[in-house]
Order: sequence, then structure tokens, then C-alpha cells
Amino acid sequence: MEQKVAEKRQRISTLGQIGLQQFAPYLMNRIMGRYNATLRDDFRKQGLTISQVRTLAVLSVADGVTVNDLSVYTVIEQSTLSRTLDTLEGQGFVRREQGVTDSRIRHVFLTDEGRAEFTRAWPAMHDAFEAMFDDIDDAEYAALIATLLKMLKNIRKHDI
Repeated sequence: MEQKVAEKRQRISTLGQIGLQQFAPYLMNRIMGRYNATLRDDFRKQGLTISQVRTLAVLSVADGVTVNDLSVYTVIEQSTLSRTLDTLEGQGFVRREQGVTDSRIRHVFLTDEGRAEFTRAWPAMHDAFEAMFDDIDDAEYAALIATLLKMLKNIRKHDI
């Protein structure tokens, strides 16, 4: 175990020695920044923001989650998510309901209109996803997902 910790310390030195092109957090931020920038104009035409579409996307597969869990899934700070949900609720795309056993907890649900709005946003998201993984075969993709899940497990603060 001690040797493993020592090996990790030797692998990481200074950012200058690692270099930006070998520093995974930098690359991940660049990739997501580019992905979001690609989609921003398409979503703006629908009158939506990245945060709003991200919220609709999560609810399209995990409907009825609590606001706290939605904040984790969407990677949106709770104050920003609250404003996002206010807007989406005003547009009729989501509804918030009080928890059955705890009235302080709010669950968020996608409405039929919200599902339809996400369905309109999905083709642009899918096209950007496909472009990002052009020339990456199934084995490479599976290895990337496995690595990302391990990384998430290493840094996760929540059970989800």
C-alpha cells in the first residue's frame, strides 16, 4: 500500500512538468466547454440555456428526484438550480411537489411539455455527442466510461 501511494506521488509533480495536454482535469474542462458552446446557440433558438436543458435531460431519465439530488446530477449549484427550476416551472416544463414524508423536501417532475421540449433539444445533443466520439471505437468508449466511473468514485461526495 505504501509503495502504491509513493508511486502516485512520483507520477504527479508540477503542472509545468505534467503539461496541459497531459492534465486530465484541463482536458475534461476543455471538452465540456466546447460541447456546451456547440449547443448553446441551438438551445438559445429554443429559448433555453445549458442549465435548463441539462435539468430537462436529467429529469428525462430520473424523473421525480429531489432538488438536492438534481443539483448533484446536473452539476449545478443549488442557488442556480433554484432559479433554473423557477424558470422551467414558469414555462410549464417541470413541476415541484412536496415530499410525502418530509414537507421540506421537494421532488421535481418533468411535465409532458418539458418532455416534448427536451425531445426537441436531444438531436443537437446527440449530434454533438457523436461528433465528439468520431473515430473512437466501442472498446475505447467502454474503457473511457470505465475510467470516468472510477474517477467519479474516487472523488464522489454523494452516493449518487
